[in-house]
Amino acid sequence: MRILFYRYGSICEPDIIAGFLELGSQVSEITAEITDKNIPAAARVKLFCEALAKQSYDFVFSINFYPFISEVCNIYGILYLCWSVDCPVMDLLSFSVENKCNRIFLFDAAQYRDISPRNPECVFHLPLATNPSRWNSVIEKAPASAAAKYGHDVSFVGSLYTEKCPYDLLQGASGYLTGYLDGIMAAQQKIYGAYFLEDVLNDNIVNEFRNHMPDFYMPPEKSLRNDRIAMARIYLCSKITALERIRTMTALGQKFSVDLYTGSNTENIPVHNRGLAKTLTEMPLIFHYSKINLNMTSKAIREGLPLRIFDILGCGGFLLTNYQTELAEYFTPGADFDFYGSEEELLQKTEYYLTHEKDRAEIAHNGYETVKKYHNYPKRLLEMLSLAFRVSAPAK
Repeated sequence: MRILFYRYGSICEPDIIAGFLELGSQVSEITAEITDKNIPAAARVKLFCEALAKQSYDFVFSINFYPFISEVCNIYGILYLCWSVDCPVMDLLSFSVENKCNRIFLFDAAQYRDISPRNPECVFHLPLATNPSRWNSVIEKAPASAAAKYGHDVSFVGSLYTEKCPYDLLQGASGYLTGYLDGIMAAQQKIYGAYFLEDVLNDNIVNEFRNHMPDFYMPPEKSLRNDRIAMARIYLCSKITALERIRTMTALGQKFSVDLYTGSNTENIPVHNRGLAKTLTEMPLIFHYSKINLNMTSKAIREGLPLRIFDILGCGGFLLTNYQTELAEYFTPGADFDFYGSEEELLQKTEYYLTHEKDRAEIAHNGYETVKKYHNYPKRLLEMLSLAFRVSAPAK
């Protein structure tokens, strides 16, 4: 197959390209947006159309959904496959989602249930994957000193969201509004596996919030407008994620040695801030050598499994994650990984696994074998192509 891959620089793009190549496909790339995030819309369309004019392709592919790609593909009569790795993706509210050229793959089942009714035959649920062979290559080539350098008791790689929390721009809101929002955000923080924010935001609350939020999100032309969804998923979820990560890091840091790889400000949080980790060379070593790798899923991911879960397991690391409803669909709790459903449970399990090395190592090994067998990119891409082209998946 000939594939035109429109890239923006996602961490998983090189692995997906490698997966397509392993399946025998030819991949051409448009890479301008990797280095220039401010390309004018007209220039992006021009680049894309020029690439389509040079040769024929079986389909176009991108990470996340681009409405302009869908529109051009609809005109050219070529299939457009895309795979979401983020939540929220507000471009999924575009009317372009309804184009029949689309094959949209969404990693979060809740996201899928939102979008699929608008184009039932062309929207699919597909979990993410990882590339264990690439991570193994990095780990095997690491110097002997890597085990001591990255062998942390508890580690977390990622942002605390404090530096990218648009909720903090709220100005002049009433005490009632801020008090109400503080209450529902505190409740949502403590509940894993059930998302209820949009159910408790009435029109008055949404209208007042919008009126006091500078530059409140407005969708582009030819898109659905839903201020309740925008308020919950863009603003409240980012704030809840920031509050949860600060609280979790503080609670863990007060009892254990915690190493945090982040660009966020960790002043007054009892952790060792190691700064940003290099994604391709340092991150796999952190995941592999840390005794416990923590995952704290962004609240905007309501049910699905973020890429970090697959990458930790793909590096042979032990994973301790917050509960997500899709976890048990793909992994066995207590055998491939472990999860927590409250701060108290997190502290208890952290203490247990730091003092039970054999259990920890066995679970990490099982998790690695599971992703290696079932959640690698060639296998996942075959599932995608089978759905996209209505071909039966090969027998397991």
